[in-house]
Amino acid sequence: MKLKDSVYNVLKWVCLIALPALAVLYFTLAKIWALPYGAEIPATINAIALFIGTLIGISNATIKKEESNAEEINVIDNTEDNQDN
Repeated sequence: MKLKDSVYNVLKWVCLIALPALAVLYFTLAKIWALPYGAEIPATINAIALFIGTLIGISNATIKKEESNAEEINVIDNTEDNQDN
């Protein structure tokens, strides 16, 4: 699965910055204000962040593999030409 650069960058920011920050924020506020499900909600948010991270990691690996294959195809073997000289 390939993602557009803009989608990849947004998902990466959400996964690495926004969701973990939100989980810590809720966990902290739940302790201070006795909000419900103080452990369950942050754990769920972190699970979602992990899932998104896995998806963008697969996308990144797919792109890297395709780029590597494209580079291998474009390599020209000149060893026979150089041996004639």
